[in-house]
Amino acid sequence: MLTDDNFTNQQNCDNISITNIDSHPTLNSTISSNSKRDWVLLNVGGKHFMTTRSTLSKEESFLCRLCQCEPDLKTDVDDKGAYLIDRDPNYFNVVLNYLRHGKLILETNLVEEGVLEEAEFYNIRPLIELVKEKIRERDRRKLNDCTTNRVYRVIQCQEKEVTQLMSSLSDGWKFEQLIGHSPVGSSYMYPEGEFLCIVSKQYDRGTREDNNTSVSERVKILQERGSRM
Repeated sequence: MLTDDNFTNQQNCDNISITNIDSHPTLNSTISSNSKRDWVLLNVGGKHFMTTRSTLSKEESFLCRLCQCEPDLKTDVDDKGAYLIDRDPNYFNVVLNYLRHGKLILETNLVEEGVLEEAEFYNIRPLIELVKEKIRERDRRKLNDCTTNRVYRVIQCQEKEVTQLMSSLSDGWKFEQLIGHSPVGSSYMYPEGEFLCIVSKQYDRGTREDNNTSVSERVKILQERGSRM
């Protein structure tokens, strides 16, 4: 049987339950509000980028100073509240991805110098050093490509000598082609059973420029034959 005391205790329990239930939306709202405040909208060259303050603050830079709750940099915002930055959005995407994962990834239509220009504008020191090293590596590769060439030799041999010749190649020489009959349209006739073996080797152009010799008629024939294949 319910008494006045039982009714009072039950009412108090109901009040406690109601209070606990009502408090959860408020807590969720606070968490959601804090999460929203971490997101930042940027308008770079007319293109919007959504990121977080924690991402932009990974390095001491212009972007870190811009996204603080009380920034010491003053900048205009667009009608969406995005910070306006008058820079190239394509290169900014590279900069933003670097801040996200620490890697430099370039699309095929972008060059290192463009990224360097943006990294210096935003004053991101680690990215500046990384791009400069990438440029040095690229220039070294180009220099190596320009100072090396491949020299070709044509070796005349009999049919029974071909196998021995192939197995005796060394010192960087590489087999290229074996020709055993006269090219179409050529006036030069190879004796029956005779083969011409073409081998090549990569060398430093700078050390061998003075050793260039005229191309023989036989080599010209082989080059003509190769261009028709």
